[in-house]
Amino acid sequence: MYAIIGAAGKVGYATAQVLRQANVPVRAILRDAAKATPLREIGCEIAVADVHNTSELASAIRNAEAVHVIIPPSPQHKDGAQDMRDIITSIIAALEQEKPNRILAISDYGSHVARDIGMPTVFRGLEERLRNLPGNKIILRTAEHMQNWARAIPAAMESGTFVSLHDPLDTPFPTISAPDLGKIAAEVLLRDAAGEKYDIVHAEGPRRYSANDVAAALSDLSGRPIKAVALPRSEWQTAIERGASPSLATLLVKANYAQNEAGVVDVEQGAGEVRYGKTELIDALRPFVSP
Repeated sequence: MYAIIGAAGKVGYATAQVLRQANVPVRAILRDAAKATPLREIGCEIAVADVHNTSELASAIRNAEAVHVIIPPSPQHKDGAQDMRDIITSIIAALEQEKPNRILAISDYGSHVARDIGMPTVFRGLEERLRNLPGNKIILRTAEHMQNWARAIPAAMESGTFVSLHDPLDTPFPTISAPDLGKIAAEVLLRDAAGEKYDIVHAEGPRRYSANDVAAALSDLSGRPIKAVALPRSEWQTAIERGASPSLATLLVKANYAQNEAGVVDVEQGAGEVRYGKTELIDALRPFVSP
């Protein structure tokens, strides 16, 4: 049995699809039973559990050979940063209780950096706590998801300006389509592995893109000119708080500061393999743009 915590999201669903195509049993663990139908249709067993409730999580992962961990941020929570840390604590406690043979956890590019760089530092904490658990642990560090730009697309279509926190605008950075990350997670889980191991895998797209590349893709898809513009750093916190709690916004501000420093939010040199998704940026953005 392969249990997926956070199976209803783009990453978790893609993982479940590949695992089911390989004819292995999948238990999809959801916070909301209303999201179960697509997973049930591909043959998943469904378990509903509150990620804050260690007892419910432990029951949901019981007897699973492998557990795939996805930490969902909660933008609407009044303290989104603390909520993520609380979820990590709950999941770690459930894993300690049930002791699955294999754990694959989604982490973040930059989580190896010792100083506080916001969101990657939260995942650094997850990695450190997983290291002490028994069994085979796989840390799958992900580049930024291409789908994250969907929130900025309506304003870009209306104004002709794609506002970016990436600066310089022509600097390429690692990014990946979320479903590609899910597929990579499934492929790694299906590899033979046993014993006390702690492996790191990095995942990014087929090539790196700049903010200018995002604007160019939006221009091609919409048939109208879109120009990338760097948002002044003094406005980052306020802009992000329009869709997230102040504490979560602070994590993202710090992460973007670090991302604009060359080589910081990147592959950890000498640590683990790098796997590449196949989806190009323009294809990841296509569903969000009406010509």
